[in-house]
Parts: sequence; structure tokens; C-alpha cells
Amino acid sequence: MPTMVSPSDPDIRLLQALADPVRLAIVRQLGGQPEVCACDFTSCCDVSQPTVSHHLKVLREAGVVEAERRGTWVFYRLRPEAASRLQRIASVIAAGATATVPLDPARSLPVLQPQA
Repeated sequence: MPTMVSPSDPDIRLLQALADPVRLAIVRQLGGQPEVCACDFTSCCDVSQPTVSHHLKVLREAGVVEAERRGTWVFYRLRPEAASRLQRIASVIAAGATATVPLDPARSLPVLQPQA
């Protein structure tokens, strides 16, 4: 039986960081480009610059992005390690999902039928 993990577990911090809609929008924008200026995130997320800064800080602390200051501008890019960690987490989940474990009918989820 797996043990409980601490909220300081880097995988938990990574998934919590990605669970927020604004942060996920930031990551999606970064996924399509090598780097993005911090000032350009307000248009993708429809939030103010201070809010973007907060979300970028959370992503930095979770190890998802890294920043580089160039004069007065700050450019962000995805950290390759974050993608590797996500792949590792996904592979563990996928391995568990494909395992042949007998289902307990008492614990299965109900099947929802479309309403007529």
C-alpha cells in the first residue's frame, strides 16, 4: 500500500501548479514557443499583470518554468525537467490503468445514461 506523500513532494507541487486554469494557459502558451516575455501573458489569460506575476512565481517554484531577465524585460521558458517529470507521472498512472485488477462491483462508478 502506498504511503501518504508530503505537500512538499515535487510531483504534488508540479501537479498543483498545473491545476490552475491561468497557470495552465501560461504553460500552453509557452509550449508553442521557445520563450515568452512576461508582458505577453496578460492577453492569453485575460488577467492583470500582478496576477500573471503571481502565477509565474508559482510555476517557477514548482520547477515548471525558468526566467531570464534582459534589461527591464523578463522572458520565460518551460524547463525540460518538468516535461520529464510529467511523463514519469503519466507512465506510472498509465501502467496502473492497464493493469488487470478485478473490479469490485460494489465500488464501481455508476454508468450515466443520456436523458431522452
